[in-house]
Amino acid sequence: MAWFIVTAMKKLNLNPTSEAFAARLRLAMKQAGLKASATQLADAFNLRYWGEGITAHAARNWMTGVSIPKPDKLKTLSELLQISPQDLFFGPDTSNLPLNEPVQFQNLCMGDTQMLKQFLKLNPEHQKMIRHWVLLAYLFQENHFKKKCPGQNDS
Repeated sequence: MAWFIVTAMKKLNLNPTSEAFAARLRLAMKQAGLKASATQLADAFNLRYWGEGITAHAARNWMTGVSIPKPDKLKTLSELLQISPQDLFFGPDTSNLPLNEPVQFQNLCMGDTQMLKQFLKLNPEHQKMIRHWVLLAYLFQENHFKKKCPGQNDS
């Protein structure tokens, strides 16, 4: 009975910032193809984090809005979920979008639009696979371009 009272008190004292973070985290996990499981999140996180790992209890606290990860853990978490740390912590930046209008993607041909529609119909696991392939293609392209321009100054 005491556990229930303490748990209920914790739930009442959550702040809106941590609750919003928890909602974004759960959505990012779904989009990355992870189950809504604190154990799975902790295991995947610990494979990528070089410091002291987290417990399933810590992951559960993030997922329920009891706590928010520190910046170094947020960076690893965002890499795991393939989302920017800023978008995960604050939400996507919509300041440059017109109000009350749907997002418009300029410079997309009809084939690109169709591909995006098909992508959105894929299950989260297949979406994750496609994101990985796109990231690999992008990194290959960037690395290939740098090799072709060896004398270029990065300043």
